[in-house]
Amino acid sequence: MPSARKWAIVALLCAAFIIAYLHRQNLSIALTTAEFKRFFALDDKTRGLLNSAFFWTYAALQIPAGWIVDRFGVKWPFAICFSLWCIAAASTAWCTTFAALFAVRLLLGAGEAVNTPAGMRWIRLNFPADKHGFVMGLYQAAAKVGPAIGAPLVAWLIAFYSWRSMFIIAGFGALLWVPFWIALLSTNDRMVEQKVLKRSEINAIPFAQLFASPVMWGIIIGSFCYNYFLYFCLTWLPAYFAEQRRLSLNSTGWFTGFTFWGAAIVAIGAGYWADTLVRRGWDAVSTRRLFIVVGFILASTELIGAVSPSNNVALFFAIFSLSGMGLATGNYWAITPAILPGAPAARLAALQNMAANIPGIVAPIVTGWLKQSTGSYYAPMLANFAGLMIGIGSYTVLVRRRYAR
Repeated sequence: MPSARKWAIVALLCAAFIIAYLHRQNLSIALTTAEFKRFFALDDKTRGLLNSAFFWTYAALQIPAGWIVDRFGVKWPFAICFSLWCIAAASTAWCTTFAALFAVRLLLGAGEAVNTPAGMRWIRLNFPADKHGFVMGLYQAAAKVGPAIGAPLVAWLIAFYSWRSMFIIAGFGALLWVPFWIALLSTNDRMVEQKVLKRSEINAIPFAQLFASPVMWGIIIGSFCYNYFLYFCLTWLPAYFAEQRRLSLNSTGWFTGFTFWGAAIVAIGAGYWADTLVRRGWDAVSTRRLFIVVGFILASTELIGAVSPSNNVALFFAIFSLSGMGLATGNYWAITPAILPGAPAARLAALQNMAANIPGIVAPIVTGWLKQSTGSYYAPMLANFAGLMIGIGSYTVLVRRRYAR
């Protein structure tokens, strides 16, 4: 495949991830407005439940979506599901009850389920392993660019128009992506996969065998912990800025955007840096694990801001902690095929992504319950800190070559 076309497809994958995360996060911005909360009669617990709805179907359908992509390739499953999720996102505008709103978020999650398995499969099969950190970091950074762009944009659309108009514009406008995807993608996924697996150093690993590997369980636990922190930031950070730190709607949007821009920039740089070290002869697994652990440590500094009475300190550590987590972003995905290279590409990504998105259910609900029970955001942020410490232990103890099967 010509290099220019390959990078154009990467750009489309990144654009799809930006759109996906914009559609995930626009609800959390809407939930900071008094009009939206009053219209649907929401309290903290129902807000947490609503924020989790997307992830119920998204997490549950990861492995089925991975099987579909492994079986039928990336092109058409992605095009169809992308169209469906955009329509679901736009349909939020016509909801009039909590039940309808919850149902639309379930449909959005079902449509987006194909996103990561398809993207990770295509990248893994079309780029060599010593470029996975950079390309996967770039791809995963796009997930942070979505909220970085989306938070201020969504806040502006709500303020200038209305929350209903925001959902319509964000949903139907994104469908412009589909014809470009159809025009650029070929359907030769299976041929490329066979060439990769023919390399002598790779032995195919049956999907069922992954569940017997301590490495896979270490990756599952670590992915859960990484994303518990991320989904707190995605679903409750805007409310934290608005309610605990008393920022305006526009300021909430901009500061939420700053935190995710930081994560995106660091993710790209860290992926490139780790790849460079691997090409110089550093062990791929040890190098990527080091980046992951340091990223988790930096993310844990969010707790410093939580206990500070100063808004400036709190805002600094909100940005610094999520930016620091960017060290782990591309590397926590790149370490998986590095240590389990013979596993089926899309289903391996789907299994990791399922573990990564179960916290999308847990974090919003637990945060809402802790916040309503304690009256502040300190307890939810303490839960984030505990999860990050568990993640460090998981990657340090379990994700090692000697445990790979």
